[in-house]
Amino acid sequence: MSIIVDVNKYLALNGATKRIKDYLSIEVADHAYLPKTEDIKSDWVAYIAAPAFKLIREKLGHDIDSFVSIGTGSGIDVLTGIELLGAKRVGFTDLQRSVVAAAAQNVRNNLKSNNIEFEFGDGDLLQPLQNGKRNYDVIYENLPNVPLANNTKIEDKRNSGHYLEKREEAIPEFVHEQMLDLHYLALKQARDYLAENGAVYSTLGGRVPLNALIKLGELAGLRSEIFTYSWKVQAEPEDVISGYAAQEKVGLGPFRFYRAEDLQKAFANVSVKDSGSRAFEIEKSLDSVKLTATAAYEAFKKGEVIGHTVAVLKSSVE
Repeated sequence: MSIIVDVNKYLALNGATKRIKDYLSIEVADHAYLPKTEDIKSDWVAYIAAPAFKLIREKLGHDIDSFVSIGTGSGIDVLTGIELLGAKRVGFTDLQRSVVAAAAQNVRNNLKSNNIEFEFGDGDLLQPLQNGKRNYDVIYENLPNVPLANNTKIEDKRNSGHYLEKREEAIPEFVHEQMLDLHYLALKQARDYLAENGAVYSTLGGRVPLNALIKLGELAGLRSEIFTYSWKVQAEPEDVISGYAAQEKVGLGPFRFYRAEDLQKAFANVSVKDSGSRAFEIEKSLDSVKLTATAAYEAFKKGEVIGHTVAVLKSSVE
């Protein structure tokens, strides 16, 4: 499937692009996550990652040298890292070869110049890059939380919102109960790929308490903080909310969802720059209107618009 992306609109730029083309031609592989380019508030890169990248650049005061995306999908997050962070060397991975091949072509075809260095490969998390340069200033991940249903293969359909649950690595019980398995594993691997003063930025649907996200980083051996905090309408609600509800039935959670109107009120006067420092205050204000996944699914089936909070977790070496 091919899509055209108006970068100025998609990334909310004030002028012409510097490093990538003004209009991206993106080929989305069959098993990759489909960017929500016609509904920006539902799109992870445009609505969550891009504002965080702009804030990273503002706080640093200079371009970064290197950027990597774990589970890139279409590669649009890599192009965003190049444009907003000024990355000169980029790495990206995904589980399936066809997805990575399409992402590589998308990145190459949509640059204004050829002076970007690439490292990419298919496989598990950061492992495809283990024989490369390894050191990255910014590691970005937006990984799935919901395991695939039994007897479903990752190749059967567009399963980018799910993952294969069985792992050889030991995962702390607390992490598994919060459905944060892949994020934990990514943070554990990231220690070996971070440049000096580098950081991992995890975009996490806040369906669990913020304290759980801080603990996630600690259990992975990193120092974590809430970098930005926002909300979005739940994309693919039938699939995702029901998936969380199913996990509640087997004893995990309870998880947190909200009616979109309640989220809109809570975040009405919150800037991206201040959102991280105000995250716990906002979370507390939403406590009385939170819904379990089971309740959220019932509300969704009745026609209500359901959303969730989103935290960008910044994790770095102690």
